[in-house]
Amino acid sequence: MHPPPPAAGVAMDFGQNSLFGYMEDLQELTIIERPVRRSLKTPEEIERLTVDEDLSDIDRAVYLLSAGQDIQGTSVIANLPFLMRQNPTETLRRVLPKVREVLHVASVEMQLTAAVSFLTILQEESMSVHTYAHSFLQVILLHLEHRDTGVSNAWLETLLSAIELLPKETLRHEILNPLVSKAQLSQTVQSRLVSCKILGKLTNKFDAHSIKREILPLVKSLCQDVEYEVRSCMCRQLENIAQGIGTELTKSVVLPELIELSGDESGSVRLAAFETLVNMLDMFDTDDRSQTILPLVKSFCEKSFKADESILISLSFHLGKLCHGLYGIFTPDQHLRFLEFYKKLCTLGLQQENGHNENQIPSQIAEQEKKYTSVRKNCAYNFPAMIVFVDPKNFHMELYSTFFCLCHDPEVPVRYTIAICFYEVSKLLNSGVYLIHKELITLLQDESLEVLDALINHLPEILELMSIGGESSVQENKLSSLPDLIPALTAAEQRAAASLKWRTHEKLLQKYACLPHIISSDQIYYRFLQRMFTIMMTNNVLPVQRAAARTLCIFLRYNRKQEQRHEVIQKLIEQLGQGKSYWNRLRFLDTCEFIIEIFSKSFFCKYFFLPVIELTHDPVANVRMKLCYLLPKVKSALKIPADMHLLQQLEMCVRKLLCQEKDKDVLAIVKKTVLELDRMEMSMDVFQKKNYEKDLLDQEKEREELMFLEMEQLEKEKHQNDGRSSDKSFEKKRRDSRTPMQSLPKNIPISVPGPSSSTPSTSKEIKKSKLIRSQSFNNQAFHAKYGNLDKCASKSSTLAHTPSVSGLMRTAMLSLTDDSFRTRNTSSIPASFPPNPVLPSTSRGTGNTADPKTSGSKDAQPRKATLKSRKSNP
Repeated sequence: MHPPPPAAGVAMDFGQNSLFGYMEDLQELTIIERPVRRSLKTPEEIERLTVDEDLSDIDRAVYLLSAGQDIQGTSVIANLPFLMRQNPTETLRRVLPKVREVLHVASVEMQLTAAVSFLTILQEESMSVHTYAHSFLQVILLHLEHRDTGVSNAWLETLLSAIELLPKETLRHEILNPLVSKAQLSQTVQSRLVSCKILGKLTNKFDAHSIKREILPLVKSLCQDVEYEVRSCMCRQLENIAQGIGTELTKSVVLPELIELSGDESGSVRLAAFETLVNMLDMFDTDDRSQTILPLVKSFCEKSFKADESILISLSFHLGKLCHGLYGIFTPDQHLRFLEFYKKLCTLGLQQENGHNENQIPSQIAEQEKKYTSVRKNCAYNFPAMIVFVDPKNFHMELYSTFFCLCHDPEVPVRYTIAICFYEVSKLLNSGVYLIHKELITLLQDESLEVLDALINHLPEILELMSIGGESSVQENKLSSLPDLIPALTAAEQRAAASLKWRTHEKLLQKYACLPHIISSDQIYYRFLQRMFTIMMTNNVLPVQRAAARTLCIFLRYNRKQEQRHEVIQKLIEQLGQGKSYWNRLRFLDTCEFIIEIFSKSFFCKYFFLPVIELTHDPVANVRMKLCYLLPKVKSALKIPADMHLLQQLEMCVRKLLCQEKDKDVLAIVKKTVLELDRMEMSMDVFQKKNYEKDLLDQEKEREELMFLEMEQLEKEKHQNDGRSSDKSFEKKRRDSRTPMQSLPKNIPISVPGPSSSTPSTSKEIKKSKLIRSQSFNNQAFHAKYGNLDKCASKSSTLAHTPSVSGLMRTAMLSLTDDSFRTRNTSSIPASFPPNPVLPSTSRGTGNTADPKTSGSKDAQPRKATLKSRKSNP
């Protein structure tokens, strides 16, 4: 008897284990389903919840409010604005009385829903203000003192919004007169708190005389209330009251109350008085500020460190506004004290040795650290105001060390806030912006992506200020520190790419579009452009890929070297447009869309028209579908009559799609695209009134592109002239170095240059250097045109087949185009280019074109003229 093979045994055990696993999973599912079954409604409950479908909306609402369950009544109240828009008369007559009855015993959720619905009805203005006051105002006032604080606040917000729209007489009779009794000490604390907020709102609706006679007595009474919550609440409403009564009454009535409340025994009341004083600084004259406000603020600041940290939080938040409001009345000593007080707050909690007091428990330490962080965060928020306070000229002496500490703070919220303020700081420093260049690098290299995200919101503006800022005396220092920026920017992008926060990565790539105005074209080409390619081909997030594609197009737009531009175009076509992955081909179409937007029409037609049209034969339906959406923009890039041959190719491709497309979704889009293409009006070579602005913009783009080519040519000529001058200086040095040799013995042969003779070796070297420079220049010029040489050769071969040309002449012409041109060209092609260029190039030739598809570019026209002249004279 043989034992079973091991494989069978393993299979049996596996089957048993999987069976037991399935049983356990079924038992778990059974346990999970039990609560669900218990929560199902019984047939009786379902019957009770069922409503006749034939009922109208009003009848159904009345029925549910009368006999329905709580959740059904809440649904009706939430739908009340819709009922008011549909049938306001019946809603007010039948539904609203039921709502009033239900709200007496309603739950918290229903009360909150009713407050929101009443406010929505008021905002939508579905009825007159008088009707609203008659129907809804009493319901709102009735529930202001609900036992639940959240419900009471919801109804109060509805009332405060209604006060803005209600007429003055209604406010006086329905709200102000009852408020006299509601604000008495005999009422509850909640009733008096509601009265404080209503009084603050009513002052905007009455004149100063009525406020003085009817409202100010209530205000004074509530400022002297026995409960500190009421005094604090009334104190915060004094700002609104001061705006309603004017400056004179404010100085005589409100200011004394604020002074008294600033010395209150309760810290919350003193804090409310301080914040109200800061907000009202603009309402006081210089004498009141210097004699009354400044001593109060000074006393408050001196006592703040001995008080609770919450007071420090408020003080640090309002310090910038306070210094701005009191600016001009400080003595030099007071100015220095306030500045030192601010510096102390900026480092609060950072200088303590060995942590905190040993008697504090960890929870207290954590809470205190949180408050200290809030103080430093508020100081960072007020830093631009403090620069104005000390004058930007004194920034380096007074505030630079503080700015350094805030940028290197151990807590992320502080660095996040200073990153938000960095642009404002840069604008204020203006020519002194070079002083904070290192801090910009620090924040770009911050380990927290939140800090980076806050900084890059205004990164283009900051970099522009950095690039143009600085005085002439420190220009060299500014330029020498600029290289630190590029590694910081690349490291920031890589850190964002490695995280899961793709929106930060997308935003950063979008902001990189400003770099052509900041750094050189070569720096972008070697440090950033290849990275954009990598992101487009490897990143998995579509918005990030599109952001990289658009930024790459902008880099290409402002690139100064034609060789580099050709290399980028070739990579786009080969690695994206002709890539193996359909995803890359889709990104190529995205890139072409950006090219149509950013470049001129002639640029797109010259390099990208043919690669785009070739994608009509793509095997993937999604690529063809995306191409169909792009075709109207492609057609808009054509100009008639220069691009008539391209238009014919476009129409031919569309016909093939209509006839040969098998995918029904693509075919449906093709049909829509055809209709859209038929409705489009073609652009003309001459300006038209309809498209004048677009044509003018395109002409400007084309002019800039030609200007870049001319600038490159001028730079090449400059380099050539520099090379010649260096050769001349080198020859002069050689002559000078050979002059002392005349004193050597006569038996040593010496070649002395004379007017009629020249040194053979020297002249040969000069001629050789000039020849090399001229050859390199010619090779560069031919290299810029090498993408069209094959077409020239093909055109010349076409001409060779005409009956008037002999076989010998045809051979000479072909050998001329193939040998003479290509031997000179292939020696100067960079390593990044293949010997046989594949750049597509479509021209806008206006000369005699035998075949639009095989016509050469403008660069090949002189060669064609030469060939024709030779053909006529064999």
